[in-house]
Amino acid sequence: MQKKNLSLVHEVMAPEQASEKPPLLIMLHGFGSHEQDLFSMAPMLNTKFMIVSARAPLTLPWGGFAWYEINFEELGGGKMSNIPQARDSVGRIETFVKEAQEAYGADPDNTWLMGFSQGCILSYAVALRSPQNFKGVLALSGYILKDITPDHFNPSDLQNLDFFVSHGIQDEVLPVEWARESVKVLEQLHIRHQYNEYPMGHGVNPQCFDDLKDWLSDKGML
Repeated sequence: MQKKNLSLVHEVMAPEQASEKPPLLIMLHGFGSHEQDLFSMAPMLNTKFMIVSARAPLTLPWGGFAWYEINFEELGGGKMSNIPQARDSVGRIETFVKEAQEAYGADPDNTWLMGFSQGCILSYAVALRSPQNFKGVLALSGYILKDITPDHFNPSDLQNLDFFVSHGIQDEVLPVEWARESVKVLEQLHIRHQYNEYPMGHGVNPQCFDDLKDWLSDKGML
């Protein structure tokens, strides 16, 4: 499928089942990675989805890309994330989603996010900022960063959201406790979700991917 010139570099894969307005799945990679990373899963997820995998806007000096810079000396502390950059990326993603919907003829009322690690953090933020614009989120090995997430919500806007949340018990990059705290937020907001933990580190193991596909299948998306 021919790629369009949008505000973020990206890859695109058309759905196997052609439709006039296909559902859209936006993929957001992690820190130091690129648009090809999650896109490797696309051939197993594109039964119905138009899949668009975005590249983060910041180029790292040692290679790869990021949605915002991280101060590793402050890992776990208040200065870990470059919040202005993170907020800027939230806005960039919101713009890119609208561009992709229009450019690829996707259904604006059936848009999903899939994010890993830093991409998961941004997926949480984008979905919770504009919950009426998304059907579901695949939140893989990340957490809710409160500095870029709204403080107040209209409960009626959250009714259509649905989350698949996964995390490794041995995650050495983002502790599983951070994911558990994020799930508590979803519970407090009465947002539908499925939370699974796996005997893995910072990644997506085969069981996690199988569960992810089963969850999408249950939603009628595979």
